[in-house]
Amino acid sequence: MSKIKVTQVKSIIGKSKRQKATMEALGLHRMHRTVEHEDNPQIRGMVAKVSHLVKVEYI
Repeated sequence: MSKIKVTQVKSIIGKSKRQKATMEALGLHRMHRTVEHEDNPQIRGMVAKVSHLVKVEYI
């Protein structure tokens, strides 16, 4: 299975609790941090909810 790299590019200050919780679930806590996840429908759904805050690279 392929992997994706998710990098936080915008701050979560002032965002909704739901978006903050999604970022936490993705493992993103600070700006410009990158995490790798397996590419599956659950992760893609979370990334779609916060797409305006993150940058995604497919590996």
